[in-house]
Amino acid sequence: MRSIWKGTVSFGLVSIGVKLYTATEEKDVTFHQVRRSDGSRIRYKRVAEADGEEVAYGDIAKGYQLPSGDTVVLTDADFADLPLPTARTVDVLQFVPAEEIDPIYFTKSYYLEPEQNAVKPYVLLRDALADSGMVGVVKVAIRNREQLATLRVREGVIVLETMIWPDEVREPSFSFLDQDVALRPQERQMAESLVASMSGDFEPDQFSDNYRKALEEVIDAKIEGREVLEAQESQPTAGKVVDLMSALRASVEAAKRRRGEPISPPMSQARPTAVKHASPVAGPAKTTRAKTTQAKNAATKAPAQKAPAQKAPAQKAPAQRAIAKKAVAKKAVAKKAVAKKAVAKKAPARKAAARRSA
Repeated sequence: MRSIWKGTVSFGLVSIGVKLYTATEEKDVTFHQVRRSDGSRIRYKRVAEADGEEVAYGDIAKGYQLPSGDTVVLTDADFADLPLPTARTVDVLQFVPAEEIDPIYFTKSYYLEPEQNAVKPYVLLRDALADSGMVGVVKVAIRNREQLATLRVREGVIVLETMIWPDEVREPSFSFLDQDVALRPQERQMAESLVASMSGDFEPDQFSDNYRKALEEVIDAKIEGREVLEAQESQPTAGKVVDLMSALRASVEAAKRRRGEPISPPMSQARPTAVKHASPVAGPAKTTRAKTTQAKNAATKAPAQKAPAQKAPAQKAPAQRAIAKKAVAKKAVAKKAVAKKAVAKKAPARKAAARRSA
């Protein structure tokens, strides 16, 4: 990389010598304007409007047109006299939490590399930014234009993010902001489900510029003289959404299908009545649900059928015990009666024997 700017970062009373590098680059396919018949380049000349003569680059100045149509010409000397204290200095104004800055202000990113004699203070500022979670708000002049910017840390390097000024942000004045749009709770819940099903960690490498890739293939085909094939993938065309809930539900199912997640059946299919009337020729999903429901019903009814059999012994046991007790009591009474009769018979016999002996 080639540095585009050299200066110092003013961090309190500490000055850090740095070099500025463009951190990003656009990889768009560039074209030249050519003549269709033979591909000859089309060139533009700097021509004065007054007489049509070509003007050399050194003779060109900047002009500011007044509302009346007159033009005020400004030379390099006029710009040199302007006060621009940040021409070679990145002046740190304050430190603020990164989340307080709206991303709409950011325009372009630059890497800051320390000079050889400024590595230690550079690392000190870098670690202070990283540990505090803050970003430094600074002013810097690049190409004779003073800009607001921030300093943050990315992969061990301080990054300068240029910003636009607050009065350069347009106010969003749209008529729909004044409309009272009523959203049903079901629609909000389905929208939240769609967001949840499409959520994940940001991995920029998984995204690519399909248009640029297709354009490069067209150019390669032109170079090799072969036929250009049509694109294999077709993007769905936007149409009028008739049922918002159906569109949200279909979007959630499509997102889950792409992630390999199970798709929950609609509420109407989850009711038991829908399973009872399911046709035998239904798909695998419905057959499985019907079998599962039958198994659950059998499991819940089985204890109710076995319960009387288990309670029967408990009901008959007292009766059997009572009968057994009565039988034992009758036998005991019978034995007592036999014993009394035996005693009664033996008593007269004993008296008769006593009389005979006398």
